[in-house]
Parts: sequence; C-alpha cells; structure tokens
Amino acid sequence: MDVERRPGRRGRVARGPAEDSGPVAEFARRLWELKRAAGDPSYDRMRDEYGALASKSALSAAARGERLPSWETAWEFVRVLAAGVLGGDEDEVRHEWRGAWERARDALTAGPGPVAVKPRRTAFLLAGAVAVVLVAALVFVFAAPFGAEPAAPVGDASEFVADVTVPDGSEVAAGSTFVKTWEFRNAGTVGWVGRYLVRAGSFGNPGECGTPERVPVPQTAPGERVRVSVEVRAPDAPGHCQVYWKMADEQGHILLPNARAVFFSVRVL
Repeated sequence: MDVERRPGRRGRVARGPAEDSGPVAEFARRLWELKRAAGDPSYDRMRDEYGALASKSALSAAARGERLPSWETAWEFVRVLAAGVLGGDEDEVRHEWRGAWERARDALTAGPGPVAVKPRRTAFLLAGAVAVVLVAALVFVFAAPFGAEPAAPVGDASEFVADVTVPDGSEVAAGSTFVKTWEFRNAGTVGWVGRYLVRAGSFGNPGECGTPERVPVPQTAPGERVRVSVEVRAPDAPGHCQVYWKMADEQGHILLPNARAVFFSVRVL
C-alpha cells in the first residue's frame, strides 16, 4: 500500500491499494477514492454520524484490500458516502457498485485455473473430501432440529415504498416525541399475519432515540400496501440518531434476513 503525508497530520496516511495488484485491491482502491471524494471522514464518523451499519474495523478492512468485503459491508461503506454525503441516487449507486463488487468476486473465485494433482495423491484427497462431506452432513442432520432459525416462507417479499412522516435528515428538538411512519408493499405471494418490525440496531447519541422494541405490522395481503408507525422520543442532548428495524414473526424470528433493514435518521437540536 502506498502512503503519503498530509499537511497538519502526523505520521503516514494510507493512499490505498495499488490498482494493478488484483481485483480485490482494485475494488478497495475505488472505495478509498470514494472516501477521499466525500471529504475523507473517519470510520468512526462514517459509522456513528453517517449511520453505516458496519463496524469500524470492517469498514477499514474493506478499503485496505487484503480481502474482498461482504456485499453488505461494501454497500454500507458506499451508501453513506456516495448516496448520503455526495448525494447520488441510491438505486443508481447500488446498481453501479453491486456490479463492481460482483466483478471483483467473480475474478477472485475464478482463480488462476486448474492445478494438476499427482496421481498418487488423488485417492488421499478424494477420501479426505468424502470425509468432510460426511461430517458436514451429520452436523446438519443432528444440529438442524435444535434451535435452528425457521426459514422464511417461499415467495415472501417486502418492498419499501416511502417515508410517510419525518424524512431522513429531519431536525427534531432534544427531548421531543415524534411518530415515524413508513409505507411498505407486500411484494410476495405470502400474506403477512402476526408480524412486527423489531428494533435491530442504532447509531448516534449515547442516549439514543427511545422506542418500543417492536411495533405491529397490520395484516397485509400480497400486493397490498401497509403503513407502520413507531413513536420515538429524541435524546435530551443534541446530536444524531438513527435506528434500524427488521421484520419478524410473533416469536421474534427475523423474516427476510437478506433484505436491508428499514431505518429513520434524524438530527437532534
């Protein structure tokens, strides 16, 4: 990794991975350049102020280029900077960066090509592979019935429609109470019955925004739209508050685990 010195800062500051050192480093270089274009905020600021739903270490590792970050981590890195700070259209930003991430992933998994195996080692390697498969199968058979998270129903899908009240970035008074409402569409073939939005994480003031742990989702047939509201109490101190929510069943099992969490984000004055 190249380094440079910046006026007013002590020590060595990373320039980012060289672009010609492989697909992972090339992707990391793009992340690093995006960070610079957004004013080079610290990873703490990206997480605590801008609301990236990833740890400081995960965000930092993504731009070092030592390994390809998960898409979830990469998207949180990109979302808060390209869409949040630089004002890009979120759908366009997601499409562009998802394509770049998938190209890096595909180039990485393609590897250098097949490697010849000496004949006398083939039987040993095959036996080892069979043993691994058998052990994995036994673990699955005996572990699955105990404490396994139930799979989401086939055809279950949700589509975010709009922020009905308190758009992201709204200013609220410290200690005040407000109601945040979202609108969703049941985009699948499964009816929503006995569902909730559950609080799944937050960033911002030490006191955070006070909310219930879960709020009910009205019964919703496939194709229908529904509004879900949560009452929020802002912290007593000025700052920033962002709270994330995921859909769950009555037992608290998260549904649609691969879907992005919905959230609200406010400035507390």
